[in-house]
Amino acid sequence: MNDDIILQTDHLSKSFFKYQVLTDVNYQLTRGMIAAIIGPNGAGKSTFFNLVTGYHTVSGGSVFFRGQEITNWARHKIARIGITRAFQVSNIYPKLTTYENVRQSILAQQKRTLNLFIPAERLAKKETLDLLETTGLSGFRNTEAGILSQGDKKKLELALALASKPDLLLLDEPTAGMSSEETHETMELVKRLNKEVGLTILFTEHDISVIFGYAQKLSVLHQGVLVAEGTPEEVRQNKEAQACYLGEEI
Repeated sequence: MNDDIILQTDHLSKSFFKYQVLTDVNYQLTRGMIAAIIGPNGAGKSTFFNLVTGYHTVSGGSVFFRGQEITNWARHKIARIGITRAFQVSNIYPKLTTYENVRQSILAQQKRTLNLFIPAERLAKKETLDLLETTGLSGFRNTEAGILSQGDKKKLELALALASKPDLLLLDEPTAGMSSEETHETMELVKRLNKEVGLTILFTEHDISVIFGYAQKLSVLHQGVLVAEGTPEEVRQNKEAQACYLGEEI
């Protein structure tokens, strides 16, 4: 397998009882890219993410990460080797401050608990402040997470994901419910993390401007089948992709 390929699926399939959700998906993602998987609702995008991250069991085919097969590995084991899925609201503790949320996530990743010889406020302090700075949340370190704007909640979810120091970050509709300004800020942050930290990023999204503004590679799913793939311009010109994507002009 090519060393530049960070994620690969071979003939990946998923069925729930008699309902086929994904069929024979062959996918490759090159290290260091920002890529998107798009398609109409029910196309199988979230199922694909769930299979890669261990939230669902694979019905057929294989998943490889950095050349190692990880098919049907446990979620925590997949996270430990460098794949993190972000923007899951359940990760946020709304009554804790942004600082406390991020520190808790870092401590959990490091498997550290309170130490009688180290004051609680000093545990993971530098790592926490660095992540808040990286994600633009330094000014909200003492703000309860539950009252943050939608855009800042997304930044916090991203900070929690970065606590595990992933190599591959999966974002499931990262700009959902955001204003245009929040969308721009969030995606510029994603772009910066890709360039400065070297994160490989795979996301799903319905906002066409986000898809074509930030993805270097696009893959189109329709009814569980990968029907088109290529650069944004190649996919934009693909008639089958246009027809499948709810008739939208992409």
